[in-house]
Amino acid sequence: MKKIFNLLLCFFPFITLNAQINELGVFVGGSNFVGDVGSTTYINPNKPAFGILYKWNKSPRHSYRFSYTQSNILGNDADSDETSRSNRGYRFENEVKEFSAGLEFNFFDFNLHDYHTKITPYIYSGLSFFIYDGLYRNINSISTTQKINSNSFAIPITLGIKSNVTPHFVIGAEVGARYTFTDNIDGSNPDTSNTNILKFGNLNNNDWYVFSGITLTYTFGQKPCYCAE
Repeated sequence: MKKIFNLLLCFFPFITLNAQINELGVFVGGSNFVGDVGSTTYINPNKPAFGILYKWNKSPRHSYRFSYTQSNILGNDADSDETSRSNRGYRFENEVKEFSAGLEFNFFDFNLHDYHTKITPYIYSGLSFFIYDGLYRNINSISTTQKINSNSFAIPITLGIKSNVTPHFVIGAEVGARYTFTDNIDGSNPDTSNTNILKFGNLNNNDWYVFSGITLTYTFGQKPCYCAE
């Protein structure tokens, strides 16, 4: 009976949590904003960002990934190469707190039970929920931004590369752009019918924010299957 049970574990490793290997770690890097205020360069970190992440590796090629990341988001027209923006002189600062869940896919096999050093590029996407301040400007005082608590969703598009530097630690470098479902992180398109509230910029394009940095995770968990003779 014991042999039959072990054999079943080999063919159906998903029936037990011990059949997976886990990663828990941190993200440290920077953030930048792409929208109607400031620079339009997609990879241009100007504020520190940090977070925590957890991965549940289902196979050497893919894993479920969950994370929390936060950062101040800054946009300044003085940093823009567009003359119209630099002459306008708007500036804003916001805070983003993001919860994200999705699937990470490895381009090459990344078997963490094989202790040889491995390197692989990877991509990650899923769905993010983030909390931020909904900003707005009054037409009588456009240099001052007001704020209210807001939240929205975003689609993360992340590209990175990682390696197991020791048997229990994995280090990675990644850039993750977030396409948001709002156009008001910078206060350019507030959801209001008040005619005293200023709207500006391209109101048909939603905002983006980008996290770029380093991840370091600790791996733990048992091998997918034990087939004892």
